[in-house]
Amino acid sequence: MIDFDQLDKLIHEKSRLSIMTLLATRDDWAFQDLKAELGLSDGNLITHMRTLVNAAYVKETYDESGSRPRTTYRLTAAGRKAFKAHIDLLEAIVKASRG
Repeated sequence: MIDFDQLDKLIHEKSRLSIMTLLATRDDWAFQDLKAELGLSDGNLITHMRTLVNAAYVKETYDESGSRPRTTYRLTAAGRKAFKAHIDLLEAIVKASRG
């Protein structure tokens, strides 16, 4: 039997699931790239990123060395582990629904 209480509510929200999926695909994502890929407003993306950073799922790096400040994000080890567990549970749900 599937324990739906194990769904990570922090990750399961649509925008954060999208963010975590993108972050799982490569090492670093710049804020502007995430914003463009997801079609989120600055404020909406900042709010979701803050939630993921506070949960220690995502590491934020701020670089002022170039001509413009650049904020990048990457999954932490804890974030990668939580994302994998979440995806594994979703896969189990899909498998169970197909019999």
